[in-house]
Amino acid sequence: MPRQVTIQSSGHAFTVNDGETVLAAALRAGIVIAYGCRHGSCGTCKGRLVAGAVDYGTYQEQAMTEAERSAGMALFCQAKPLTDLTIQCREIGTAVKGIQIKLMPARVMKLTRVAPDVMALDLKLPANDKLVFLAGQYVDLVLRDGTRRSFSMANAPHDDAVLQLHLRNYGGPFSQHVFGAMKERDILRVEGPFGTFFLREESTKPMILLASGTGFAPIKAIVEHVLHAGITRPMTLYWGCRVGADLYMNALAESWQRDAKLRYVPVLSDATAADHWTGRTGFVHRAVMEDFPDLSGHQVYACGAPVMVDSARQDFTARCGLPDEEFFSDSFTPAAPGS
Repeated sequence: MPRQVTIQSSGHAFTVNDGETVLAAALRAGIVIAYGCRHGSCGTCKGRLVAGAVDYGTYQEQAMTEAERSAGMALFCQAKPLTDLTIQCREIGTAVKGIQIKLMPARVMKLTRVAPDVMALDLKLPANDKLVFLAGQYVDLVLRDGTRRSFSMANAPHDDAVLQLHLRNYGGPFSQHVFGAMKERDILRVEGPFGTFFLREESTKPMILLASGTGFAPIKAIVEHVLHAGITRPMTLYWGCRVGADLYMNALAESWQRDAKLRYVPVLSDATAADHWTGRTGFVHRAVMEDFPDLSGHQVYACGAPVMVDSARQDFTARCGLPDEEFFSDSFTPAAPGS
């Protein structure tokens, strides 16, 4: 039977159908709560159960520990109500409201090997349809067997002639297909946009943009949107990679420094002699802390490997004074088994 969910802080209420998650029902009702992966791995949608009971679903412990669950927390992308609920969660402002999630065919326009293990995939959507999205959001590629792969869009909304995705070769079946068999003019299915990782334009705070690996893709979209929109907030971009070849769009990032409001800091963790590297080394989030020991007046947008995102959140809030609500992230997490 349908259950009613009430968000305590706002009083917003919505109905959850049988078999539906709290997050899916909220989005269906036009109520946007913070979320990321949608498969119980990133923890972005974590909130508190004030009243009622849920089936917690399948999730990874890194997203919610047993201690957090015992303390009344739940992951709303997985939780299914067993009773009516009252919850506490982070609601997102009006920016994403009214943006329609669509399932669309997309034609492969171009495949560009930008690094030995990174492919830039340009997709053309139907000419008579338009995908409205915010810089930083992601789409799902829906495969023939119904499985999905999530990728952030690397292009800004104003530059929507094609969708650009950055795919790393992790050796799985889909990666092998992209790097070995996919060709121009192939047809894929794309669904989106998803996620609440996007620029909060109402703020005037300086921004730290933090990327590791292909986490550069949504950061690229945010920077290009900022430059196009004439937003003048100071930005510092840190891009952490293992070796020099992994900085696959380094020249583009360097070109952004012509705008006096952006500073670019590449960081390598395992530079080789062949890199002839004279720049910053070590963990990329530590480079931020060296330059900005006080982040109390900043916003941070972080995207990439879970270990980087989690370490940045913990250290920035605990040691640099960053308010937790000013840390926005998209962690490239694998799906929880069985989700």
